[in-house]
Amino acid sequence: MTEAVAVRDMLDREAIRDCIARLARGEDRRSAQIIQGCWWPEARFDYGVHRGDFETYLGWVVPGSPTIRNTQHFIGQSVIALSESHARAETHVLSYHRIDLGAGDRDTCIGGRYLDRFEKRGAEWRIADRVMLYDWEQDWGDAADWSKGVMGYPFAGAHFTGSAHRDFSEDWFAGEMA
Repeated sequence: MTEAVAVRDMLDREAIRDCIARLARGEDRRSAQIIQGCWWPEARFDYGVHRGDFETYLGWVVPGSPTIRNTQHFIGQSVIALSESHARAETHVLSYHRIDLGAGDRDTCIGGRYLDRFEKRGAEWRIADRVMLYDWEQDWGDAADWSKGVMGYPFAGAHFTGSAHRDFSEDWFAGEMA
C-alpha cells in the first residue's frame, strides 16, 4: 500500500466515523437537517421494530415518539471494511431513552451494534443501508427528575439540563458545525 492510499483510507475512515457521530447527534436532537446529511435519500433501514426507506426513518425519528421524551446515543468503536467507493461498518452503540408508556417516566438503556453500508459519492460518505442489532436492553426503573439539578445540587442555570428541545450546545458551536 502506498503512502497516498494509506492517507486516503485514513481520511475515508475518519469521514465515516464522523458521519456516524453526526447522525447520533442529530437523532438525539431530533434534527432533520443533521440527519439528512448522513443518509443518501434512497437509503434503507431495518431496526427490527421498524424498517423502510429513508423518508420512513426520518418520520420515525423526527419529531420522535411522544412516549420517548429524551435520548442519548454513545457511539463506541467502529470496524470498517473499506473499498474506494463503498464501505461496511459495525459500530457499537449504547442508547439511553427516557420513556413514558402511561405509568410515568422510566429510564432504559439498549446495547447493540449498527451495521452500516456506506457509499462515497464525490468526496462524501453517507449511509446507504443500516441494520440495528440488539445485544441487550435494561429497564433502569423510575426516572429521576434532574431538571433542576443532580445529586441534590441545584443547577446554576437552565442550560445545564441538556434538553434536546433547547440545547445549549447549539449556542456553544454557534454555526461552526456543518
